[in-house]
Amino acid sequence: MKLLMVIIMKIPFNKIYFTGNELKLIKEALNMESVSGDGYFTSKVSSLLEETFSIPKVLMTTSATHALDIAMMLIGLGPKDEVIMPSFTFPSTANSVMLRGAIPVFTEILPSNLNIDPDDIEKKITKNTRAIIPVHYGGVGCEMDRIINIAEKHRLYIIEDAAQGVNSKYKDRFLGAWGYLACYSFHGTKNYISGEGGALAINSKDEELIERAQIIRQKGTNRNKFLKGKVDKYSWVDIGSSYTPSDILMAVLYGQLQQMNVIKEKRRKIVSYYIENLNKHLKSGSIKGMTTLQKYQDSNHHLFYILLENEALRDKVIKRLREFGIHATTHFEPLHSSFMGQTLGYTLGDFPITERVGKSLLRLPLYTSMTIEEANYVVYRLDEILNPNYS
Repeated sequence: MKLLMVIIMKIPFNKIYFTGNELKLIKEALNMESVSGDGYFTSKVSSLLEETFSIPKVLMTTSATHALDIAMMLIGLGPKDEVIMPSFTFPSTANSVMLRGAIPVFTEILPSNLNIDPDDIEKKITKNTRAIIPVHYGGVGCEMDRIINIAEKHRLYIIEDAAQGVNSKYKDRFLGAWGYLACYSFHGTKNYISGEGGALAINSKDEELIERAQIIRQKGTNRNKFLKGKVDKYSWVDIGSSYTPSDILMAVLYGQLQQMNVIKEKRRKIVSYYIENLNKHLKSGSIKGMTTLQKYQDSNHHLFYILLENEALRDKVIKRLREFGIHATTHFEPLHSSFMGQTLGYTLGDFPITERVGKSLLRLPLYTSMTIEEANYVVYRLDEILNPNYS
């Protein structure tokens, strides 16, 4: 690692990356007067995702949250139904279940990659279980082959929360292409962005399922048939809401997705630099966290985290890094220990690994345009702070 002059650099946690084509594509959308939902660029983005990830049908949505909401309607989730998911996830995962009157059932995570523990899934299955939601943390895939075996054995749906997993693979398949249904996010904090936006992946060629998803997504109407000229007017035929994103946002996203692998490679270089230059701390055990991936894991490098000894040390490191201009941060509060989780009957101590991770995890800055010089500054300051003689 190179020595640095005594300077303070400003390193944000995240920085939006533009490919350079976005304004041109927005202008095209405006010139075509394609601004509302299901326009020219929405179709282009859907097709690109379907072809690249080998998914039968992708419907663009206003967010990954809304994609999850649609998924729960599609499987007919209702009161007393249970859906298994990790406690270490974003509230949207659980909210999509509770909005249908059903019950989220939380599980423990694996310390190796912070993904759902398949062994704990089996322990939580009851006669009321309807589905499993594996959450691919940080773009690293869950053990989908094991989870599929469990789901098939108990006749359960798999709905992937691949919000962070766009363009990642587990073994021979892209994340989002494993489950019955899946969601993606294109929020401004993700690798590929539209500002706000998401997608519902349908891994089935069942035309009735696809048509119902389109109806729910279009406010419960058969507008999609109208757009295709199959009916002369559209009407209310089912439940639904307004889940279609503006075509202007999809123009932005199309520019991003055209450089999917370029963006992925830029992020890989920063993650590799972090791992290589924090190796002495990882080896000594003073920190734990992301090291090399298994050969069957192909991550999009959405984030980079380390685990410190305890919450007090984690918070101290965050404070010191920010004094040096480096905006590091925490991540999920485990859902079971949140206010809403406690209303479901969960208490502290239910998931020790999840709780330990929630208190000790620190995410280092990582963004597509990040330079090695910036990453070097982060490592240099972190190395300084972790030095036993540092006060």
